[in-house]
Amino acid sequence: MKKVLDEKILEEANSWIKSNYKVALVTVIKTWGSSPRQVGSKMIINENGDFSGSVSGGCVESSVIEESLLLIKENRQFKKIELKVSDENAWELGLACGGEITIFLERIN
Repeated sequence: MKKVLDEKILEEANSWIKSNYKVALVTVIKTWGSSPRQVGSKMIINENGDFSGSVSGGCVESSVIEESLLLIKENRQFKKIELKVSDENAWELGLACGGEITIFLERIN
């Protein structure tokens, strides 16, 4: 099932690229503790903020979308972000029970 979802996301990214949109591919590369999505989960974001797929949830994905739009705007090729959440603010960021997640963002052509 995951492979089918990944293929769908990549097909949609290819469609956006063919329509001349700038696109970022986001991949979960490491998790620790509570994390809603597993390593390898993917998401794509285009320059308009449209997205498909999921790498977490709640404010984590909002932050990932913002970081992806910044990556595209600044014409950077890649970036790694680490979201480490203490128990006090874990629920606000969508990482219940204080999980950690590392995400790799890259522009794709």
